[in-house]
Amino acid sequence: MQFIWGHIEAIIDSYKGAIPLTHFLKAYYRKHPKLGSRDRKMLSEMVYSWYRCSKAVNAALPFQQRLATCIKACDTENKHLLRLIQDIPTEPLNSLEGLLPETLELSEGIERDGYLKSMLVQPLLFIRVRTEREKVEAVLQDEGVVYEYISDDCIALPNGTPIDKWIPEYVYVVQDASSQAVGQYFNPQAYQHWWDVCAGAGGKALLLKDLEPLADITVTDKRKAILNNLKDRFHTYSHILHKAQVLNMTDKQKLDHTFEGKAFDNIICDAPCTGSGTWARTPEQLYFFNPDELARFTDLQKNIAINASAFLKSGGKMFYVTCSVFKNENERVVEEVVEQTGLKLVEQHLINGMDKKADSMFVAILEKS
Repeated sequence: MQFIWGHIEAIIDSYKGAIPLTHFLKAYYRKHPKLGSRDRKMLSEMVYSWYRCSKAVNAALPFQQRLATCIKACDTENKHLLRLIQDIPTEPLNSLEGLLPETLELSEGIERDGYLKSMLVQPLLFIRVRTEREKVEAVLQDEGVVYEYISDDCIALPNGTPIDKWIPEYVYVVQDASSQAVGQYFNPQAYQHWWDVCAGAGGKALLLKDLEPLADITVTDKRKAILNNLKDRFHTYSHILHKAQVLNMTDKQKLDHTFEGKAFDNIICDAPCTGSGTWARTPEQLYFFNPDELARFTDLQKNIAINASAFLKSGGKMFYVTCSVFKNENERVVEEVVEQTGLKLVEQHLINGMDKKADSMFVAILEKS
């Protein structure tokens, strides 16, 4: 298995964090077609284990010992991987505090030690069942998949479950449990006008439309390709997308021109952020994170939320959402938005998904008097 060690060293040496690790690995495997399915699974788990906790391993150890220590710390069940490292001596991890700078303060509702330990665990796959629940259950049972209901519509599955091969796309949506939980705050009504200001892949917009198909929703994002994908998803789920527009939320002049005289009943502001609530799923982002980037995100979040608030009706609500656990991106941004806009803070919560092996998210509800 020496060639496996050669490949893992090549991957770690060449990957610099510029693109998502999953995209990098797919490209790497295409360049090395002789790597079989078992090899790819081993390499993927090895590299993810490295980015989860190598910063907490004795740096003086040889590379193979450091990586074997990471693999054991992440409790692999891959028998081939266990056989590969069975004769390699390992050491306990050093303090996990080294994974995250002490200056990064976490939001209320999440405890630092638990958050750091969660970085060692691969989150589960979650789906939101839209229809044909009994059929979904029957398929999972026939395939021998262990599953658990987190809520009436949310099912937790082992990561990597090929659900797309078994169940029609319109039946379910892949969406993290905490992201689904954000929807409990929306309470949309028929014919209300909603605006999803940073729609991205459209998870919140689709959830909103499933909750109330007669809600009128406008989606914007500065990325045209993302919006095209969102339009396709709405079509797949038989929803009408009233308006989708490429829009940079920091361009106030363009905003004023686009929505002149327009006011929305409610606004979803799912702001760009560090994504620290999802880093157990994408540990390379924690590994390569530069704390100096935090200020750039918080400035952007404040700018977007303040600009969006100008188009909120009196009595309307803005839902400020992040997938971050950092107080600077959550409570402190909300404080400044309230101060600069006069919006009233109704409630705010950190949705801690660690006990479910899910992501963590933050939501604040702001109301215009």
